[in-house]
Amino acid sequence: MVGPLRYRLWYTTRQKILTSAVALVVLGSLAGYAVDRVTTPEDRSCAAGVERPQGSTECIGVNGDGFDFGVPSLTVITGRIRDENRALKADEYATVALLLPITSTDSGMREKVLHEIQGAFARQYRANHESNSETPKIRLVLANTGKGNAHWRTTVERLKTMTGGSDRLRAVSGVATSSTEVREAVTALTGAGIAVVGTTITADDIANGPGTGNNRYPGLARVSPTNGDEAKALAHFGKVEGSKALLVQDTRTGDHYTDTLKAAFSASLKGAPHEPQLFTSPADPTEEGTTANTFRQITHLICDTRAETVFFAGRHTQLRQFINALGARGCAERPFTILTGDEGSYLGADRKLNRAALKAKLTVRYASLAHPDAWKPAPGRPVPGTGGSTAAYETFLADIAKAAKQPVPLADGQAIVAYDAMATAVHAIRQATPQGVQYPELADVVTQWPQVKGSLRVDGASGWICLDNFGNPYNKAVPIVELAQDGSQRFVQIAWPEGRAPAKDCLPPRRG
Repeated sequence: MVGPLRYRLWYTTRQKILTSAVALVVLGSLAGYAVDRVTTPEDRSCAAGVERPQGSTECIGVNGDGFDFGVPSLTVITGRIRDENRALKADEYATVALLLPITSTDSGMREKVLHEIQGAFARQYRANHESNSETPKIRLVLANTGKGNAHWRTTVERLKTMTGGSDRLRAVSGVATSSTEVREAVTALTGAGIAVVGTTITADDIANGPGTGNNRYPGLARVSPTNGDEAKALAHFGKVEGSKALLVQDTRTGDHYTDTLKAAFSASLKGAPHEPQLFTSPADPTEEGTTANTFRQITHLICDTRAETVFFAGRHTQLRQFINALGARGCAERPFTILTGDEGSYLGADRKLNRAALKAKLTVRYASLAHPDAWKPAPGRPVPGTGGSTAAYETFLADIAKAAKQPVPLADGQAIVAYDAMATAVHAIRQATPQGVQYPELADVVTQWPQVKGSLRVDGASGWICLDNFGNPYNKAVPIVELAQDGSQRFVQIAWPEGRAPAKDCLPPRRG
């Protein structure tokens, strides 16, 4: 029998050696893992062409292979785009990108994004299947700029690399919000020689033309009227008496939609007796902030005036708060009409809107960019003879029915305008393609806008798209829409920036 002392000395020494060896192996493994973690970059990819920037969980970039950017409501439509793109042969297409804040967390913006993608895809499908085999065919990709367009630079840099190789990017559409980030994105894209077709940008200073520095954005076209044109159309429609009108406006600067809308409204309210009522929205205007408290106070002041019409220059979240406040005003016996820009189109889907406010002698009307009833004949409301057509709108309806596997809401006008912007991009790409050539040079697409007029106009579902020499739509139809008491968006009539529909030739007049 081995003595206890010998057992303790021998086995203790052996155990110490073995324990030390095991510990060294474990420490070495841990050190190797740590070194590997430090020296191997973290995989932040989401899909081909898309990854999560450092410090962000959003998937940012460009993809046309069916990736839904983590937004389940987009899965069906991105799958349709994937299937359409995969059916194209390698040498027969040009690419159009749809630039949008796809991963926005704002519910209204998410609806807008979905409807714009659905409208753009419907026009891609027509281009590839219903246009007498015209070429090139069109490949559609989605370009996500992130919440608040915060990651626009990353996505734009990716787009700039796609003009060559197998991508053959020839135009960017979408470009749907009049913000500083979008203006910078448009500046970068057009500066790189890429044609851009804005869908719902309406700010007067994200445009070319007299008084805006002429050609700041070479190659930019738009299918929506400017805020200035919207305001003129509203003025022609409403015939507002200035002495009984009041302006409520946001003081936050740098938002090009709000800045140019309040300038346009101010110009049309020179006879108003009172200074504007002011509020300041949060840096992110989709947030609630504390402006509801401000609007509660403003309604008291409005009741102190003789105003009957209130022009509102602000974004949709604050517009909804203002409507809710005015619906609970003290002077409930007095009727009021609110007039505002196209942000009013978000109200129909806004669950926080107090529908009861619309029953309190309160009428809300806005200048829409498109409406499904604008070009439908109705008793006592004939379709204008020029400026658009029932046939063009019915073509859109047929296309959207083929392209979507579920009904697409059209009352907000987003799908209609996105369809028209895509139609304009396809028109320019094909007009720029020489006979016998498969696809155009990048530089030739941006020069097409001055010829999109007259018999070469785009017969859009939202109305004729006749561009002036600066890429802006001339005398574009502006549907005036009223928010009904049940929250639905009721078409009232078409108004025109020039006071009447365009002539048959649709040739913009010479301007200074």
